[in-house]
Amino acid sequence: MMPSPDIFPVPLIHISETNSTNNYLQSLCSKQKVEELTVVVADFQTSGRGQRGNSWESDSGKNLLFSIVIFPEFLEARRQFLISQIISLAIKEELDTYTTDISIKWPNDIYWKEKKICGILIENDLMGRNISQSIAGIGININQETFHSFAPNPVSLRQITGKEFDLFEILKNIVLRIQSYYSLLKKGNTESIVCQYEMSLFRKEGMHRFKDANGEFLARIICVEPEGRLILEDEILNKRGYMFKEVEYLLK
Repeated sequence: MMPSPDIFPVPLIHISETNSTNNYLQSLCSKQKVEELTVVVADFQTSGRGQRGNSWESDSGKNLLFSIVIFPEFLEARRQFLISQIISLAIKEELDTYTTDISIKWPNDIYWKEKKICGILIENDLMGRNISQSIAGIGININQETFHSFAPNPVSLRQITGKEFDLFEILKNIVLRIQSYYSLLKKGNTESIVCQYEMSLFRKEGMHRFKDANGEFLARIICVEPEGRLILEDEILNKRGYMFKEVEYLLK
């Protein structure tokens, strides 16, 4: 990765290698007072974690592997999905400036067409009924030219555009977007966040194939409820609701 910039909008910790930037930031927060929106970015992760315990493949210094911390003590635990929404929107909208066909695959993967360009893992700590700390770990494929793992559908910004990108410039812009959305969240302006998120959803239009515990079916997305539940409507107009990991998209 390029050298860290001298000026950055939030506290930035740049490390060459760690097992996981989420683990690094969790550990730091447990030992000392950490400023809100502090970012830890690594050139390489030895065991970057994704949803469902998956690992995240990344060539050293080629992609953005970072975590960011917020302390949303004003937010009730039952509304924690809003954090997922603001993080995924910030990343989606930054990637929109470089290419088209970027969408958010519920709950918070970022896709280009039918391929995954970004994964997000959010870990919340609770204090009573509210969230005391939230750490979002983010892996975005930026400059990687080839993928070697058995991940089904990775893609990078370089593969899409044929160009190489300044990682810290993209990171800075994403952080500024997160900051802006977080400010909306603090003000209680959640309606615009929810509306923007639903408009940005992967396969928002038309009927698509899904799979749940009972098998495959065809359905369309109706909405995402405040707690993050995905509401689908199948071919016979039955409404089906799913929490995380209860349903999967069947990709082409």
